[in-house]
Amino acid sequence: MNEIKEIYHYRTMIASLIRRDLRGRYKGSVLGFAWTFLNPLLQLVVYTIVFSSIMRSGIEDYYLFLFVALIPWIFFSSSLTGGASCIWTQKELVKKIFFPREVLPIAHVTCQLVNMLLSFVVVFFALIVSGKGIYFPALPFLIPVILVEYLLALGIAFITSSLTVYFRDLEHILIVVAMAWQFLSPVMYSTDMVPERWQTIFMLNPMTSVIMAYRDILYYQTIPHLNTLLLATVLGVVCLIVGWFLFGRLERHFAEEL
Repeated sequence: MNEIKEIYHYRTMIASLIRRDLRGRYKGSVLGFAWTFLNPLLQLVVYTIVFSSIMRSGIEDYYLFLFVALIPWIFFSSSLTGGASCIWTQKELVKKIFFPREVLPIAHVTCQLVNMLLSFVVVFFALIVSGKGIYFPALPFLIPVILVEYLLALGIAFITSSLTVYFRDLEHILIVVAMAWQFLSPVMYSTDMVPERWQTIFMLNPMTSVIMAYRDILYYQTIPHLNTLLLATVLGVVCLIVGWFLFGRLERHFAEEL
């Protein structure tokens, strides 16, 4: 509890790091902050062309089917890959200034969360323009779904960021892991396409139930079965607890390793 209170006292620093990341991400580019919206839109165009025109998926309004899952996946993937290097990239800060090191992965993952929430503006716009509309009774259920994904992403960021300080190759390994994880999650396809014999293993992937919940709310426009999020919730809490204690053990020698 003392550690949590200490981090709370540094909430201004967390907010400052988030603002700096959001402002500096596209600093110097012509379109600037607009890339926050253009990046997912451009990915959407590529995936839609490939899976709707070339590799025909047969899914109605495939671009919406993909978009409502792609935005949450980008948040998780960015937290996974970028979170691994969040300590290393701030090594001068870590070596010179005293502050709870947990602030760095928290700031990084929260920044990715803010990006996802801003991108949802584009998602809602696409739903309205397409004529599909928004199912308002289901929207409140986005809150627990986002919270579960945030816990999972933060827990993994604690683990990977602390290990990367000692094992630099992990940062590059995680890029491959993120790519494989995406294809093992129902981002670009529906769960019905997974062979029955693999369904049990497939559902052990926490991102499967998270993406299914997003898709239920935004694409199928139904209230999701939150019991399907139980495994993801448990794994998210476990990752957060393990990551918190592992980070606490390893941070003692960060300055020496950096």
